[in-house]
Amino acid sequence: MPAITASLVAELRAKTDAPMMECKKALTEADGDIGRAEEILRVKLGNKAGKAASRVTAEGVVSAVVHGTTGALIEVNCETDFVSKNDSFLGFVKSAAELVAAHNPADVAALSALPLAQDGFGPTVEDVRKGLIGKIGENMAIRRFKRYAGGGQLASYLHGTRIGVVVEFTGDDVAAKDVAMHVAAMKPKALATSDVPAELIEVERRVAAEKAAESGKPAEIVAKMVEGSVQKFLKEVSLLNQTFVKNDKQTVEQMLKEKATQVAGFTLYVVGEGIEKKVDDFAAEVAAQVAAAKGQ
Repeated sequence: MPAITASLVAELRAKTDAPMMECKKALTEADGDIGRAEEILRVKLGNKAGKAASRVTAEGVVSAVVHGTTGALIEVNCETDFVSKNDSFLGFVKSAAELVAAHNPADVAALSALPLAQDGFGPTVEDVRKGLIGKIGENMAIRRFKRYAGGGQLASYLHGTRIGVVVEFTGDDVAAKDVAMHVAAMKPKALATSDVPAELIEVERRVAAEKAAESGKPAEIVAKMVEGSVQKFLKEVSLLNQTFVKNDKQTVEQMLKEKATQVAGFTLYVVGEGIEKKVDDFAAEVAAQVAAAKGQ
């Protein structure tokens, strides 16, 4: 079994807010698999173990551009919040978003090869990125982007520079903008229940099964409990089934029907989502420095 290090325990605690000893026990039971340990904590501690899962630690900016039925959403990361407010960095991100919308690059490498001149750097996006790294003194990287040009109407919403949403729709502009704001607030995983990724459903089913098994009820009752939990989860994470943030008496789907509007899809980016910053092991660092000093 891999060693259960203090840094691994700290990482699980940061993701779940669970007590330190519970994190260590869960990691031991999971043979050091942090994903499995998180599931174990959810079974033991309920939703408390997931309340910090949305925390993000990487810095950067999300930017959106919409020109008629063509638009783009992009995330560019940097090392510190200070640089995420730098005018040159923000200008670079905005320019990159415009290039995505205009040129439809296949991936980050293709975007990086497109022409761009900024702050005396160029002639490509990659040259500007490298130039700004030298000028600002901090690494930065284009992480991901999504382009829309399918002919549908587009609505975008930025919550500061850390959360960005683009919604593809037909119908009422105001309703679509409200949906974009709703997505930023409620962070659905999919448009409809049928679109929820199978791997998310499987994790939820395993957690529900372990919780239900602890009830001691007959197998047929346990099966119904599991299915009920999964169906509840699907409704909670699918946009159309979520309770609309501006009116808790109706779902998003009901609001859209009332406004004669249909949503074809959406993209939600949260800065740093899924990225873990390097956690310094200060004890190990001090020990290394002491050892180095003794060797002098």
